Amino acid sequence: MGTYTPVDLSDVCNVDPAWAGPDLGFPSGLVTLRGLPFQIGSAAGGRLLGFGAGGYVEPVEVPLASDARWAIVAHRVMETRIFEGEPVGRQIAVYRFRYEDGGEAVVPIRERLEIAPVVDAWGHLPLLAVPDHYDGIMRRDEGPWEAIGQRQAEVTQGWPSHFVLWAWRNPEPGRRLAALQIEPGDRRFLIGGLTLSSLDEDPFGREPRRPVKITLADQQQGSQPFKLEVEVDRGVATYAYPLPDVPVAEFLADGFRGFGQAYHDASSPSYVEIAAQPSATVRVRQGEDEVASVGWGELAERGTVETPRARLEVVDPGKNWVRVRVVDADTEQPIPCRVAFRSPEGIPYQPHGHHDHLLSDKGTWHLDVGGDVRLGHITYAYVDGACEGWLPRGEVLVDAARGFEYEPLRAAITIEPGQRDLTLRLKRWKNMNAEGWYSGDSHVHFLSTLGARLEGACEDLNVVNLLQAQWGHLFTNTEDFVGQPVATADGRTIVYTGQENRQHLLGHLILMGLKQPVMPWSSDGPSEAELGGTLETTLSAWADACHAQGGTVVSPHFPMPNGEPAALIATGRTDAVEMLAHQMYQHYEYYRYLNGGYRLPLVGGTDKMTADVPVGLYRTYVRLPRDEEFSYESWCRNLRLGRTFLSGGPLLRFTVDGAEIGDTVSLPRSGGTVEVEAEAESIFPIHSLEIVQEGRVVASTEEPQGARRLRLHTTLRVDRHTWLAARTGGPGYATAIPHHDGWQRGVMAHTSPIYVAVAGPWGMYSAETAQYMLTLLHGGLDYIRQRSRQHPRGSVLHHHDKADHQVFLERPFHQAIVAVHQRGYEAGVGHGHP
Repeated sequence: MGTYTPVDLSDVCNVDPAWAGPDLGFPSGLVTLRGLPFQIGSAAGGRLLGFGAGGYVEPVEVPLASDARWAIVAHRVMETRIFEGEPVGRQIAVYRFRYEDGGEAVVPIRERLEIAPVVDAWGHLPLLAVPDHYDGIMRRDEGPWEAIGQRQAEVTQGWPSHFVLWAWRNPEPGRRLAALQIEPGDRRFLIGGLTLSSLDEDPFGREPRRPVKITLADQQQGSQPFKLEVEVDRGVATYAYPLPDVPVAEFLADGFRGFGQAYHDASSPSYVEIAAQPSATVRVRQGEDEVASVGWGELAERGTVETPRARLEVVDPGKNWVRVRVVDADTEQPIPCRVAFRSPEGIPYQPHGHHDHLLSDKGTWHLDVGGDVRLGHITYAYVDGACEGWLPRGEVLVDAARGFEYEPLRAAITIEPGQRDLTLRLKRWKNMNAEGWYSGDSHVHFLSTLGARLEGACEDLNVVNLLQAQWGHLFTNTEDFVGQPVATADGRTIVYTGQENRQHLLGHLILMGLKQPVMPWSSDGPSEAELGGTLETTLSAWADACHAQGGTVVSPHFPMPNGEPAALIATGRTDAVEMLAHQMYQHYEYYRYLNGGYRLPLVGGTDKMTADVPVGLYRTYVRLPRDEEFSYESWCRNLRLGRTFLSGGPLLRFTVDGAEIGDTVSLPRSGGTVEVEAEAESIFPIHSLEIVQEGRVVASTEEPQGARRLRLHTTLRVDRHTWLAARTGGPGYATAIPHHDGWQRGVMAHTSPIYVAVAGPWGMYSAETAQYMLTLLHGGLDYIRQRSRQHPRGSVLHHHDKADHQVFLERPFHQAIVAVHQRGYEAGVGHGHP
């Protein structure tokens, strides 16, 4: 234990532990409290030093014979009247520190100052003493169910278990101490132990935490998945976190500036923050293996300590509290955005009120606290044009972004020692609103209305569709439903809370623009509905209820779950389908229905359920006519008309003979040649731009090294009804360059079709598509009849008013089967059952 020396109180210990009260479980013998050694009670154990009734009522003297600079007493009040209204500060005892030369230092020991009762009452810790346990951190990967909310705080406050510790500093350290005389008052109190220190350090530490970079010497060991922990015996240490291993110059030049960085899940390099006394020992462990043990005093003084297996470096250039403004580069007006700050080593310094490591870099499902988002290795703060907090002096890396129409800012800046203010400028390179296009995310969960409004504005979104939903016994965003839009002051960002109604096998459905909730939210069991739940409704019934309110129906993450989407499409109950990842399967399914003659607008959404997905990373751009003002209603109406493209970054322009996305080009019976133009622009590198006709690429251009802009102009011969769409993405399009969100979804964009009609109204028919749909429709009927869980007939009164529940469930499937056959008859081919 070095220069902290416990004093043996055996000669004066006078009471049994029962004197203090039953079942208090006092420790005995040599113990460590806050990293300091104490001899609790008598050396033989079983006796303590008690004062007041049943203990000493006269002064007691403890020999010291020491040149100590500090004396640390573990004591506690055994009876208190504070809760009966007695003021704090009552004198419990007097401690007289006697010097060998005859002088003394007299210290009154007052309740709630130098001493306190050990009570389970928040807010009653002493002001001048500390608990016998340090503040700490929660277990990183496990804990009790009831701690799930507290777990996000990471830290735990130290509470006294048996004693509070009070430290007396010898005002004249050159004078040798002879003894401590304890003069009791009229209240019972207990002294558990006394420790002396010859060190010139505060025994409890008052130094702030400082960041320490850890580099393992063995590269193979350092490349192992991150599993470092740091312990400090006389102080505290935060969780350790991996640091990025990319050089600063490479980071600044990355094509995904403003949109995160690949997570470096390795043990080296890493960092931790430490606040400790100079005499503390810092231990670094990788799993059960201790890879380094260094003295904190040496590390703090030298800045760097090398051991055979690790290098520890204090990375603390000093810091300033800086007020930051983020403005539009052209207007100089504040703009919402998201921003991240870090040191060149990668240590984050996020604005106050935001997280350096969102949710400890752990999974975040349904723990999206709002105001932050994590993209790989970087946690961003959503700020409404201003923020403030600590920034390190010297070089600082800033990473800021605002959607797809502003140039992201990733730069190295310098914070001077006296600097208090910083202005960042983001430049808009594209104004889609001015061109009639308005962006929205079709699919957002778990945020609050105000959180969604802020985050939407920061991502330059015009619409955020926040959705109520059910997962088993979890119901989310119940309180956010108001049946009307909630907008920013300038009206440019609108949040509308609707619903995602869900069934685990038949499918999910997004209901936009609801005035009243459509119930039940989910049906037929986990993971969507309750355990043992029954099939109470269909997606078609939900769609009808939404349309009855003037709402808009979207099939999310199309076509999964793939049970009832065919019925929705066949009967015209879905207004659009959603693509939220770059997966060719979703493309094939979408093209299948277009080839079958179904007009299906395409929308983009994120299905945001975690804090590692930014709102609008996949978004829908909707074109409004020039004479139509932006509103939620106009956005939905034009979405239904197919004037849309989805984007994961690139911005598309696409025309056929001058007609725009969602329009129909009419040709005579003989057909003709159409002129096709497409252009893609992006803040991210794009490699291909393609024209798709009936699912086949009929024209393309490629830039192997990636480009910010691609253009395509071609002519196509058309002699029958068809559809055309434009899409852009990575090499060959099928290969997508991944974002750093939790889905790793690809950078891409895809338009809704432009329809080309030959000799009359547009119409297509595919026997293959019809057969596919009929297979699903009959399969859905069989599921309802043979596998779905249902109440016995007549045992319940269902939410609907139909007389026969089975007929109610089957009706939309029968309607869809008839509709598919009818299309076949109209196409002149007929169609039998599969």
